[in-house]
Amino acid sequence: MESDQIGNRGVNVTDHDLTFRSLSEVLQNNITPYIALLEAKDCPGIKNLMQKLMGQLMNCYIDTDSLEDEDYVQVSQNRISCSMTSLINWYESVTKKTDSETPSKKRTSSSRHWQSPPVVVIFKDMESFTTKVLQDFIVISSQHIRELPLVLIFGIATSPMIIHNLLPHSVSSLLCIELFQSLSCKEHLSTVIDKLLLTTQFPFKLGGKVLQVLINIFLYHDFSVQNFIKGFQLCIIEHFYSQPLSVLCCQLVDAKKRVNYLSHDQCENIRRLPSFRRYVEGQVSEKQIALLTADSCLKEVTLKLLEDLHVYHENYVSVLRCLHVFTSSLPKYPLGKQIRELHCACLENQVWETEEYESSLQLARMLNKSDLVTMLQQCVEIFVSSSGKEFDKTVEKLKDFLTQFQKLEAEAFQEQDVSVSSQKELQKKTDLYHLQKTLLELKESRRSKKLTKFEMLRFEVVDYIDSLVRNYLVPADHKTLHEIVYFNTASVLREHLNAAPRIALHTALNNPYCYLKNQALKSDGGSISNKAPDICIVYKLHLECGRLINLVDWLEAFSTVVTAAEGPNADAASSDQVDDIIQARFIRAVSELELLGFIKPSKQKTDHVARLTWGGC
Repeated sequence: MESDQIGNRGVNVTDHDLTFRSLSEVLQNNITPYIALLEAKDCPGIKNLMQKLMGQLMNCYIDTDSLEDEDYVQVSQNRISCSMTSLINWYESVTKKTDSETPSKKRTSSSRHWQSPPVVVIFKDMESFTTKVLQDFIVISSQHIRELPLVLIFGIATSPMIIHNLLPHSVSSLLCIELFQSLSCKEHLSTVIDKLLLTTQFPFKLGGKVLQVLINIFLYHDFSVQNFIKGFQLCIIEHFYSQPLSVLCCQLVDAKKRVNYLSHDQCENIRRLPSFRRYVEGQVSEKQIALLTADSCLKEVTLKLLEDLHVYHENYVSVLRCLHVFTSSLPKYPLGKQIRELHCACLENQVWETEEYESSLQLARMLNKSDLVTMLQQCVEIFVSSSGKEFDKTVEKLKDFLTQFQKLEAEAFQEQDVSVSSQKELQKKTDLYHLQKTLLELKESRRSKKLTKFEMLRFEVVDYIDSLVRNYLVPADHKTLHEIVYFNTASVLREHLNAAPRIALHTALNNPYCYLKNQALKSDGGSISNKAPDICIVYKLHLECGRLINLVDWLEAFSTVVTAAEGPNADAASSDQVDDIIQARFIRAVSELELLGFIKPSKQKTDHVARLTWGGC
């Protein structure tokens, strides 16, 4: 019976190739060196599957530390028939080879492999494989399972039940099925953001709008973590290319050294920063003059501001995680379930002024004691492990809250004993007057609705967390010199990643100078230059037509534009030759326009074409 692992990958995304490569590397390093990755497009039949399988397996080698021929086990695919018998013979020769090796010649990684390593075959997209190919391969393999230990890994994008839909019971019963599931792409994204952005290890940061653009592309377009990382890399390139002061976007120790070597022009760039202008306006007049005229004074202040920015990031991350502990478990998640949503909200606005934050505080004031104590313990762990140096008093305050909750719990047990004894006394009283008096007192106490000690302490905890948020989660664009480390140009990112092909095509064909930068292609208004490429001339002429375009009229207009630069005394003898060349150029341009999807042949009239865009049918 073969061992069959079903990997549930979820929706097909571009990251699956990387996932399978990582899986094969892990298996190759720890379990077996014999791994084959098969795709449905390469295996239309059982013969093709066997060829692909043997081609990948027989190119494996056992020894990597020696260059002697005897240390390699390679079999040419051309000298062997692609059958299960040949595969078994190869496997036996390979395993005997490794068993007969002397300890000194064994490679160091062989100890990580099993004594009789299995052959692992990974089917990357099981749903795409032909049913007959899968059935034949499983049946044939099951007949030789004693000679060839085989493990099949099926990548499934839908439901594990698909294996029973593809394979009959007689075939699926030959498999020993186990199910495992890869992490969702959203969890991978959260890990990437946590390691790259919510840390002080890397000085470069993304602004709120830029981060939101990358997340929206991920969530609504491709679910690709690889593309998210490429977008992040593009942000880094754009920031360091377009921001002259990005030389200070480095570790604090290096930034302090570089500040001292800033030139006068670089100091002027600092003075032009909007955040630095706001800082200067808040200073006294003497300080303003010094900052705007003396480079030495500017460098001293820049050092201090960069240190403040570094401290801000340390404190920001810790308080953000603490706030996320409180908001991630609230009903309906007013501030989002993921920390990335909370991070975007804090970057874009003063989060405490939003309605979502107010509703979160109201819900937090209704948390039960066990949840509140658990959250406080998590916050203590966050602040203790934080690199920020300002949270010693915060940790003491949170621990004090936990101590008070423990005291309340002890007092609650005592009050419970007292209430039980009072109920017993009440049961003993049979006098109607005393009974009515006691009931009226209970009614009055309910009407007054006095807050209990627990409720007052809960309010105090929530108010303290609110004060931390207001002190430390100030938006980054309110901090001086944030432009040095934050990339905020979301429009540039959209142009590169959220490209609009239709607009780009229209711009290129209507105004080729935009891309070619040729001065001869500059034209005034709607005029058509005869220097433009033929497809541009044809495109601009077709914009002037209606739903149907007469090809003869179109050709005549094209010929008029192309020959506009020729003088009236052009050689008449060569006119026929010129017409043929112009006609060939026109046919080629029209064909290219049809290939791009702007026109199509019309069934109404044979000598006409129909427009497909901008009012066409």
